[in-house]
Amino acid sequence: MSVIAAPSIKEAPKATGIGGSRPRRHYATHLILIVLAAMWLLPLGWSVYTALRPIASTNQYGYFSLAGPYNFDNFIAAWNQGGFSKYFLNSALITVPSVLLTLFFSSLMAFAVSRVNWKFNITLLILFTAGNLLPPQVLAAPLFQMFKHLNLPYWFSDSGTLLNTYISVIAVDTAFQIGFCTFVLSNYMKALSSDLTEAALVDGAGIWRQYWSIIMPLCRPAFAALGTLEVIFIYNDFFWPLLFIQSGDRLPVTTAINNLQGVFLSNYNLLAAGATITVIPTLVIYLVLQRQFVAGLTLGASKG
Repeated sequence: MSVIAAPSIKEAPKATGIGGSRPRRHYATHLILIVLAAMWLLPLGWSVYTALRPIASTNQYGYFSLAGPYNFDNFIAAWNQGGFSKYFLNSALITVPSVLLTLFFSSLMAFAVSRVNWKFNITLLILFTAGNLLPPQVLAAPLFQMFKHLNLPYWFSDSGTLLNTYISVIAVDTAFQIGFCTFVLSNYMKALSSDLTEAALVDGAGIWRQYWSIIMPLCRPAFAALGTLEVIFIYNDFFWPLLFIQSGDRLPVTTAINNLQGVFLSNYNLLAAGATITVIPTLVIYLVLQRQFVAGLTLGASKG
């Protein structure tokens, strides 16, 4: 009786990459990303850890110890002593108008240099981009003198000038951020198909209708990414508010930590709690807009 041999089961071919080669494993890239993430998260984690410890525990055991109780007393004391509720409102009065005006004006300029064919579009884009190469501190003295000698009615400004007003800080923040946003938005708008605006032009849509009804809705991912960055940039700005605003009750939250400084010694646990409180709004905004932020950065990276 003959025995029929069972067919041999061949081993499944291993997954290969392009051209039959094995997929490349980016161990070095992952290692670099892990190291960079640790470098960014370590100071924040150390600040939170220090803020959760009473000053008595760190004085007794040292800052590089794990002993002692953990509570939120430093956060409560920093909030009450630093007056963060008032300073957060001041920061909102500066940040929100600055971001909205920056995105609006930069979108207008980006549309003009990317979607409209005229003689000076490249020249203006270069000028707007070159403005970011100038250090802001170089213009500190001229801007201060200009705002100081610009007379305004006292019902508009209690100082009679643009100094000690939110308008001065909003104007300067907007002016210095427009160049960067124009550069990013112009590149984003160039990637959009020209058939969209050509079809709208055939249907009788004017320039403003093309900008507002066609291009602006398509730029939402870019606006989300830029809006997140601009909130972080302007919210964390310390230089311009401190230069133009003299009244302590109008300063933004970045200056509230000064209220936690002692005359003869400093409670670094209290300062760490205050610094952590100031970081919370930017973290919340980034977490809420994280998906739109990543989409705005990666959209248009590949074509086809």
